[in-house]
Formats: sequence, structure tokens, C-alpha cells
Amino acid sequence: MALVLAAWLAVAGCGISPNAVEERTRPPVIQVPPPSKTIFLLKDGELTREPADVESDAVESLLTALFAASTQPLGQLDTALRGFTLERIEDSLNPVQRDEVQLPRTSTLTVYVRGEGTLSRPAMAQIVCTAQQDAALEQVKIIHTYRNRPPKTEGRFICGDLK
Repeated sequence: MALVLAAWLAVAGCGISPNAVEERTRPPVIQVPPPSKTIFLLKDGELTREPADVESDAVESLLTALFAASTQPLGQLDTALRGFTLERIEDSLNPVQRDEVQLPRTSTLTVYVRGEGTLSRPAMAQIVCTAQQDAALEQVKIIHTYRNRPPKTEGRFICGDLK
């Protein structure tokens, strides 16, 4: 009797015929936009995204192109980075502090900029917004280095705060 009951349950299943499957819509898929090969320049004093002639969409390539643009004639575009050069960048995860509530660790990009003038807000916005096209970077720290003075930390920024 138990054997007959088990066989009947196996055949009956849950009452849904396996051959009556209908596909009604496509399964949900998250579409991540491709990385951008753009840099932020200025047009009429406002940030504008412009194509960059780079082979890689890596942050270092984009920042190199951004600073290289400051030595070129830009037509109707402009840059607040004239007179400044990119020294180097460092990417690091913020370390977990002792007794800190465990939160997701964030990546901070440190950008070292050399130049004798003052880094204006639009100049910092160009750097930060260009770098933060990489979604893994939560914030950008800018360190201004000089020829004959100690370096100055300009601060930690996100693009939305500088626009």
C-alpha cells in the first residue's frame, strides 16, 4: 500500500504539468553601463563631459588625459587645471578602525597634483568627477604638492558636492 501511494505521489507531483511551461517575459537582468572614456572640462564655467582620446577607461588614463588637455587649445571648452600637473594617484581601501561598527569598506583615490597656484573649486570638480566615473571610488582625496613648500591636503570629495 505504501509503495502504491509513493508511486501515485511521484506521478501526480504538485498538479502542474511540466510540458505546459510558457515563457511570458524575459528574466530580470541588471544592465551595468560600460565604463566611460570621458573627462570633465568646462563650458561657460559649467562642468561638461567630453570624450577623451584614451585607449583605456582606467582612472589613471582618464586623469592623465584631463591634465594633458590643460596644455592644449580647447576651442569653446576650458579647464581650471592650467599650470597644474598630475604627479601620481594611489587607490586604497579605508582601513577598519578599532571598535568601529562593521560597514562596507570604501575605496578612496588619492590624487597628487603639483602646481604653484590655488586649486579652485572647478579644478577640483574636474578631477573628482572624472575619477568618480569609476563606480568603485566612493571619494577622492586631493593632495596639492608644491616645489618649495610642504604638501597641502585639499580634502576628500565626491562629485555631487562639487558640481
